[in-house]
Amino acid sequence: MWKNSSLRCLLALAILCLSSLMYSQEIGSLGDPQNLKCVTHNLHKMLCTWDVSSEGKHGQTDFCYTTNDLTPQVCFKTKERRVEIPIPESSITVIIKSSGTASATKEFVVHQKDISFIPITPHILSLIPDFPNSALNLKWSDNGSVFPYGLDALWQIQILRKEAMEVVTQVTYYSKLTHEDVILSWNWRSDMPLECTSHYVKIRCYINATQFVGPKDWSDWSPAEVIPGKDTEPGGSGVFPLDPVVAVGSDLTFCCVHEEDQRITNMTYGSKSYTMMQLSSRSHAIRVLNANVSNSSGTNVVCRLENGLEGSVVFVGYAPDSPQNLSCETSNFLIIKCTWKPGRPSGLYGKRRTKYSLFERTSGKNVSCEVNEVNKDHVCDFPVLPDQKNYDFILGVSNPIGQAKSSLLVDITQRVHPKTPEKLTVTGNNSTSIQLRWFINGSFAEIRLLCQIEISSSHSERKLHNVSMPGRKSSTYTAQLNELHPDTKYQLRVRCSAADHFWRWSDWSRGVEQTTSEAPPARGPDIWRERSPSGESLIVFWKPLSLSESNGKIVSHEVSCYLLNTLLEHKVVSEPSNSTEIKLGKSDCVINVVARNHAGSSPPSRITSVELPSDNVTTDQAVAMGNGINISWDSYPNMTCGYIVKWCHSSGSEPCSVDWQKFPSNTTNVVIKSALFKPGVRYNFSLYGCKSMGYQLLKNITGYMKELPPKTAPNFIVEETSSDSILVKWEDIPVEECRGFLKGYLLSFAKGEKDALKPRLSNSGNPELKINNITDLTKKSMKILDLQGKTSYQLELQAYTAGGLSPPNSLYVVTKEDSVGLIIAILIPVAVVVLLGVLASIFCYRKREWIKETFYPEIPNPENSKALQFQRNICEGNKTLKTLEMNPCTPNSVEVVETQSTAPKIEDTEMMSPAAETTVPEDGSESEMENHVVVSYCPPIIEEEISNPPMDEPGGSSQVVYIDIQSMYQPQIKPEEEPEIDLVTTAGYKPQMQLSISPLKIEGHSPVEEELDKTAGYRPQANTNAWNMGTPDSPGSVGSNNENASFGSPCSINSRQFLLPSKDDEDSPKPINTGWSFTHFFQNKPND
Repeated sequence: MWKNSSLRCLLALAILCLSSLMYSQEIGSLGDPQNLKCVTHNLHKMLCTWDVSSEGKHGQTDFCYTTNDLTPQVCFKTKERRVEIPIPESSITVIIKSSGTASATKEFVVHQKDISFIPITPHILSLIPDFPNSALNLKWSDNGSVFPYGLDALWQIQILRKEAMEVVTQVTYYSKLTHEDVILSWNWRSDMPLECTSHYVKIRCYINATQFVGPKDWSDWSPAEVIPGKDTEPGGSGVFPLDPVVAVGSDLTFCCVHEEDQRITNMTYGSKSYTMMQLSSRSHAIRVLNANVSNSSGTNVVCRLENGLEGSVVFVGYAPDSPQNLSCETSNFLIIKCTWKPGRPSGLYGKRRTKYSLFERTSGKNVSCEVNEVNKDHVCDFPVLPDQKNYDFILGVSNPIGQAKSSLLVDITQRVHPKTPEKLTVTGNNSTSIQLRWFINGSFAEIRLLCQIEISSSHSERKLHNVSMPGRKSSTYTAQLNELHPDTKYQLRVRCSAADHFWRWSDWSRGVEQTTSEAPPARGPDIWRERSPSGESLIVFWKPLSLSESNGKIVSHEVSCYLLNTLLEHKVVSEPSNSTEIKLGKSDCVINVVARNHAGSSPPSRITSVELPSDNVTTDQAVAMGNGINISWDSYPNMTCGYIVKWCHSSGSEPCSVDWQKFPSNTTNVVIKSALFKPGVRYNFSLYGCKSMGYQLLKNITGYMKELPPKTAPNFIVEETSSDSILVKWEDIPVEECRGFLKGYLLSFAKGEKDALKPRLSNSGNPELKINNITDLTKKSMKILDLQGKTSYQLELQAYTAGGLSPPNSLYVVTKEDSVGLIIAILIPVAVVVLLGVLASIFCYRKREWIKETFYPEIPNPENSKALQFQRNICEGNKTLKTLEMNPCTPNSVEVVETQSTAPKIEDTEMMSPAAETTVPEDGSESEMENHVVVSYCPPIIEEEISNPPMDEPGGSSQVVYIDIQSMYQPQIKPEEEPEIDLVTTAGYKPQMQLSISPLKIEGHSPVEEELDKTAGYRPQANTNAWNMGTPDSPGSVGSNNENASFGSPCSINSRQFLLPSKDDEDSPKPINTGWSFTHFFQNKPND
């Protein structure tokens, strides 16, 4: 059941739908405004547009809008379908009434979120090409005055190229709107010269107004600005860029523009040809990657055409380095000189070279610097400004590729480097002082100068004398030098610097020389005296004074002899003598020696001629130090005025040159040095002690400055030889050839033959080398023992000192022959042979039975004989030999025929086949088989082809008839005839295996036959007399084809030689031997 409220709601809804349908029909009628769109370009006003039907396009339109209910409605008429109205804060109501043939009115509500924000299209103010640098400069206005302050603006700049306007790059440029119209600028460098083809530029804007809630979008692209290429100009041609300067490692593009009717053949960079890219019908380009530094004249780029060529030169170098070690100083307070190191060369020269400028920021003064690129250090001068001490310099460096700079702040009073002093002269001179004068160009009134004078001479070390003085303006300076040596030539020069703030010394001035005047010698000469060998005179020696002591040239020496203040003798000795002789006889005196030069005389030197007696004067050895001789002695307390060491050469053709040195009384060890000392020369020293009344000889000393190896080895001979020893004797080495104190001898010996090419024995490496070290210098001989007789020995003798070994002296000696050893050498082998013979005889005698049984048996046994075993082994091991080879086969029946010969007793096992065993009765009863025995037998394999075999014989077997063995060794006789028994001829070999014989026939043997059996010896296994020549298989049968046919026991079935033929058969035909057997050795053995 429906309620009243529900019915009312349904009714109201139906009425509303009906009215909406009627209203939509009215609005959608012809001529109604529609598609109202509003866009703002400046966030202050918006531009609204709408569409009307064709009937409403002509005529005016009433446009009314209101922002809210409180503000009055604003209406106006317009003939266009666009109006500009303010942007509402939230929404705006618009009523558009069109007039014309079809009048219609429509109301729109526009919200702020429905308003689009699209900035106005930017306008390019200028596009300026920079053809040398292939760059473009773009300028435009941001129209910031129409926007609120602080909005972010994004500008998209698009670069296009060629007539097809291919996009090369697109970049985004950021800016900030400042509520003012600002001209923005942007530079772009092209990788292709602008002359090669046309370049286009377009720009659009996007403003990020975060407070605006409506949709935001980019502005439209501005109209394209074009920079036309040379390929669009009539008559434009050439290679571009023209003579560019680029950095090393750059990627370069070169193009060739030509006329329309020309064709390019190729383009080269340097000596290399590159693949061309076509830019247009009149322009082609090449691409060069990572360009290397060019030479001073550049690298050529050539474009070859059909009827000519075009070209350009490219200069590839480096941007300048920052100046290094920039330093500024003044030499005269008029000019400031700045120096620096340029760093890496740029590789650019001429008008493209690196340029320098010096700018002082305090004064604002700028100076252009002219430098020489060849010099490592570059220099630039800047004038000193009045009343300015501090200078703030900036050194700028630039070339076409880049620029750099370096700065320096300097106080000029602390960077003083004076010029070289000039006009150095000497104005005053005496024996110990000199006055110098010199001139320095410059104004140094504001500082003090420090000048340094170098003083040097030939006999003294270099000295530096510093002088401080106030500076003056272009003035002369003087200095006094004192404490100089008389009669000395000095070399003098001077240099100067600032005294308070030292920076650098000036260069040294030109040197001058000056010699001081003479003065009297500073002291008397060092003197010594010696008595002559006769003792009648006294020789006085003195040493020349040094240059620093003589104070001038010594012209003479005055020698005086006083005895108790009485002058006994006075002599004047001119130079260069350094000794004189005074006749004293046996008396003594005090000697005075004075040196004299042109300025005066020296103080006198005194010495007494008294020499005190000495007892037990010994001679010691000094120690060589390499640069001197070390001498030591015991202390002598009574020597009050010191010690004197005197020496001279130990030998030589010239007279002994005396030298000496004096030492205080507390000295006991000294090293004597002298320029006259030579290595390897012996010097003799004498040590004197000084007392108040005279001098006393204390000891003698010999020594070397440096010991050397002896010059020669001792001469030695062989005094005596024997079979086991050699006696060697040698001589002393002269002192001059020792060159050191002799320490001993080395005597080396070893076996060796005389050979000039052999090395020294000490260097031969002979393991038998023996060395004897002889340290007893008094020993002059040595006996070498334990040698071998009749053997050559090499001997070497060397002497040695602390300096080393002398060269060796060599001898070759052969020892005498040892007769006892020879006899022993003969007797020992003979005794050994005899002993071996005796031992062999004893062994053979004791083992005679074994030897006989083994090597010489009476009856050869194939099982025991080694010789036969040897042949058996050969037969068994050689598969090609058929003798005794046991091949598997089917046993054949062998029939043995009994004869009337005496048969020995059968001792061995009977050889019977299984078939034979079945035919013999077990009880041994007589039957037909008593005289016939069938044994198993494997016939030898005969490879010869048998012609015409009997047709009635079976193919798989054969039978051989063996007769009794004895029947082969005796003739066939009739039963009724009585045989003549010859015990010798009938004796023979008894077979090892006997066949079964009828007992009846054995019992019927005669006594003679029994005696024959007893005396029977070795018998051959076959008797040639018993051969039946008529048998086809017999060896002598004519019709026989069997080469291997033979008779005998089964053990020698293939034998071709009878072991022992009978003596009766010597004249019978002998079988033919077709082989050799080891058993031949035993065939002719006598029967013992």
